[in-house]
Amino acid sequence: MYAVVRDPIDPRALERVVRAGDGGVATFFGIVRETADDGRPVSGLWYEAFDAMAIREFETIASEVRERFGDVSLAIVHRVGELRVGEISVAVLAAAAHRAAAFDACRYAIDQLKNRAAIWKQERYSDGDAAWKEAPRH
Repeated sequence: MYAVVRDPIDPRALERVVRAGDGGVATFFGIVRETADDGRPVSGLWYEAFDAMAIREFETIASEVRERFGDVSLAIVHRVGELRVGEISVAVLAAAAHRAAAFDACRYAIDQLKNRAAIWKQERYSDGDAAWKEAPRH
């Protein structure tokens, strides 16, 4: 399950990738915070994406996850458009037979997504200002 969506992300929908033999499930939710890294109050975020490119990158990341961590089932969903403080902007779920693979796969997937996917974020501040943010490089 790989998607770029415009509506709120339903965390429960990601669970459909969990299989009967999976004993470990790790999830990550990126939530819009009320304060920017520099301390300014945030009123929300705006995300834009090249949907087809982003989804292809999600699929590539999933392939890498399976090469690195074994039989892992993965869901990646990123929201675009206007998001308010407290809303989920990105969700990753990794399911595997054991917890270590699920945790490792989940972290790898979100780190790679942030660095590689064709998704751009603009922070919107309470004072009316806005700034496009570059993805952190790990």
